[in-house]
Amino acid sequence: MLPEMIVMQFSKFMDPMLAKLDHWFAEGIIIVPNLVMAVVLMFVFRYLSGYGSRFITRVLTRVSNNEALVGLLSAVTKIAILTIGVFFALGILGLEKTVASLVAGAGVLALALGFAFQDLTTNFISGAFIAIQRPIKVGDVIETNGYTGKVKSINLRSVILDNFAGQQVELPSKDIFQKPIVNFTFSGERRVQVDCGIAYSSDLTVAEQVALAAVRSMDFLSKTREVEFNYTRFADNSIDFQLFFWIDQHKVGPGTAKSEVIKALKKRFEENNIVIQVGKKESPKEADPHGTTSGK
Repeated sequence: MLPEMIVMQFSKFMDPMLAKLDHWFAEGIIIVPNLVMAVVLMFVFRYLSGYGSRFITRVLTRVSNNEALVGLLSAVTKIAILTIGVFFALGILGLEKTVASLVAGAGVLALALGFAFQDLTTNFISGAFIAIQRPIKVGDVIETNGYTGKVKSINLRSVILDNFAGQQVELPSKDIFQKPIVNFTFSGERRVQVDCGIAYSSDLTVAEQVALAAVRSMDFLSKTREVEFNYTRFADNSIDFQLFFWIDQHKVGPGTAKSEVIKALKKRFEENNIVIQVGKKESPKEADPHGTTSGK
């Protein structure tokens, strides 16, 4: 009697489990084709992600030298294709609710990260636009955000300048992208200005001819631009003038060019008995005809 009771109790315990296992086995047999299809689909999307990543790398390498941008977009492309594959595979397995939950969770996570790292995200996006639009390139001499220097590197987060004084300046990409940029290297030419003055006793026409000849003798001038000479004012001790000339920046920098022109001017003026005279600078009181002195 006791053994029969034990068997009956055991049967009551095992029968539901066996029924559940039978149900799962039947469901498993039904889902096997879908499972195989989902696995095959994931392999296909894995291959597509690798191909898409390599394709993006080849295309972007032709238009941008920014390795960080190319690597980032390549990785984003690969992850995006794999994510699409995961969603399709879950859909085949009948897990549509899981797909919806994943999409909603990804949206919330992206929104939270966007607010938390707003400045960092802005810098990355700005760096991407700079790399694609290429308003500046490595080696360009630019002026922006109050800094002047040569571009050493263009990263997604920042642009690094050499300020010609031995310091390295790192500017956030968003400041470069949102603020005006003066690119001195864009055209390959640059205008240089030299200010000078001559004595009142000098012949102005001869002085102009001598000055123009001195500048035109330089071998670093642009072939497409003319040298400009203009008298600007009558100073106390001199008649002042300005010289404007364009240089080929592949041959010389503006500082060296200006120095060479000043030496050439002095030499030519001395040869032609033209006296260089420095005019007296106007003080603020002299510049303002209505200026008054305190105490009067």
